[in-house]
Amino acid sequence: MSETQATVTRKDFTSDQDVRWCPGCGDYSILANVQKLMPELGVPRENVVFVSGIGCSSRFPYYMNTYGFHTIHGRAPSFATGIKASRPELSVWVVTGDGDGLSIGGNHLLHTLRRNLDLQILLFNNRVYGLTKGQYSPTSRLGMKTKSTPQGSIDYPVDPVSFALGAGASFVARTVDVDAKHLQETLHRAHAHKGTAFVEILQNCPVYNDDEWGDVEDKATRLEAGLVLEQGQPLVFGAKGARKGIRIERGIPSVVPLRDDTDLEAAGIAVHDESYETPAYAFALASLERPEFPIPIGVFRAVEKPSYERLLEGQIDEAIAKRGSGDLQALLRSGDIWTVGA
Repeated sequence: MSETQATVTRKDFTSDQDVRWCPGCGDYSILANVQKLMPELGVPRENVVFVSGIGCSSRFPYYMNTYGFHTIHGRAPSFATGIKASRPELSVWVVTGDGDGLSIGGNHLLHTLRRNLDLQILLFNNRVYGLTKGQYSPTSRLGMKTKSTPQGSIDYPVDPVSFALGAGASFVARTVDVDAKHLQETLHRAHAHKGTAFVEILQNCPVYNDDEWGDVEDKATRLEAGLVLEQGQPLVFGAKGARKGIRIERGIPSVVPLRDDTDLEAAGIAVHDESYETPAYAFALASLERPEFPIPIGVFRAVEKPSYERLLEGQIDEAIAKRGSGDLQALLRSGDIWTVGA
């Protein structure tokens, strides 16, 4: 009986390698949820590939009992592009971090997103360099004091969601490491999307930047600190009796206090629509930051457009139809050739 016919469980996707992250690291939760997710996708292990660069998150392929590549710093999206373009039937996942993906790898990530290959990119964002012991990263807050910025960072941070939207990504989402239900739902949707799916995962580094996302990770404060994005639902957050809504006028968001009997439409509360062809609305959501606004959690944008490998296959088929399948040896010996003798 083949693996596709047999019952596959999380254990089948768990490797025999010792997991070496710091105690309490959010990566443990992400790994456990990805391993749990894999059997539900119905993709045989031999057709799954995890690709990573350099960083704490980039140890991921060792812990998945699938094919995997631990590549060079920032270049995981480029390796994944080559894999997916040459083997489009494979399920390709990129695991990267805010440093690996948005610093040295920013250019590679940008071009992968704009090309729209059918793969999933998971960017773990803890707003610090963990593997190299606590330097500031491209997403670190302005003024953040670290070993490399003892007087506070003077760099304006990159917002991963805005970056992905600006690159033209067709699927952009954000989720949280410890919210297992939401994380798995988001990854299911990312896998189902036909095109590049970019998922920012807010992840805690307990050693070098502990509690960075505490207000959206803690169940006691999550309702007030987070804005859950649901298709067709109004942008409302907060506990009952103290709800607030998000109004967007001329592209500018604002917070509106609500009563339980408030007419949301009359109050101008925006209704979430991830399917807008223009990313302008999603950009407005991406601009929401604590403490003035809640942090949006969910799918910002999901639009359909042809994937890169589908378009590439079409060009190859058209070329073969016009010129034949070709002969590599004949090609190598065509044109001006010469022989180097002794």
